[in-house]
Amino acid sequence: MNMTSNVLKKQVARYTQITLGALIVCLGFNLFIIPAHLLTGGLSGVALIIYYLTGLPVGMQNIVYNLPILYLAYRVFGRLYAWDTIVGTVVLSLILDATHFMVSWNITQDGMLNAIFGGVMAGIGFGIIFRANANTGGLDVVGAVAKKFYSLDIGTCIFVMNFVIVMASAWMFNIDEALYTLVSIYVTAELTNRVAAGLNREKSIFIVSPAAQQICQDIMENVHRGVTYLEGKGGFAREHKDILFIVVRLTQVSRVKAIVDHYDSQAFMIVSDTSEVSGKGFTLECESYQDARAKWLEEQERQREIASGQF
Repeated sequence: MNMTSNVLKKQVARYTQITLGALIVCLGFNLFIIPAHLLTGGLSGVALIIYYLTGLPVGMQNIVYNLPILYLAYRVFGRLYAWDTIVGTVVLSLILDATHFMVSWNITQDGMLNAIFGGVMAGIGFGIIFRANANTGGLDVVGAVAKKFYSLDIGTCIFVMNFVIVMASAWMFNIDEALYTLVSIYVTAELTNRVAAGLNREKSIFIVSPAAQQICQDIMENVHRGVTYLEGKGGFAREHKDILFIVVRLTQVSRVKAIVDHYDSQAFMIVSDTSEVSGKGFTLECESYQDARAKWLEEQERQREIASGQF
């Protein structure tokens, strides 16, 4: 019963996240993109072209245009993927039409500001939806199908289809709006990737040094991060090498560099971006280095007593 309750809570939280993301996307559309006569990528861009020409509701069009996409998602990827696509598409479309009255607010008349802020809000919203393992249909599904059957890159497929939409915008309206649309699509894509990958980006560090033991001890004591030893071998002389691997927050990188430089100014070190870090010390609580070492020493003493027959 408790397990069922936990699953239900997770699903409620997930669909709440999808709804929140859809709301932010729709605010970006109705407050900035549509008032500036801009387009977006995907089928929503097609819906916006028809809206500008005929006045048909964008959300209603989005649902209609996605019907064959939803069927394709079901046939190719299965029921679960199709259900998530349906939820994302329907929620987005309904909120889009429900908040359409905001179009008349005309917050700013500057095309570039509309493109940037519309792209930012849409990117954040789509990123939140993707983090909930859902999507809003459209060209994302088409790109996924193209990758599955034709080994084509999803990003390339979506870019080509979006490029056609932007060219249609330039031909039907004017070049300024088409260029602003490109800015909006780029900002949306960047923010979507960043939010979907996680804003809590950390740094992963590899250290190769003969002083690995001293460096490891100092990092654990003073930076309070766990360190992992990796066994390595040099490619030229085939000598044994100790490699340290550590994940730290951005603010701790300089302290790690200072420690490494103190023990070995010639150490080989790689610092790279890392996202979606989980586990003890990041998403889970962990005990301090001092407490962990005290427990380890107690266990070592206990093992020695057992071995000597004193326990």
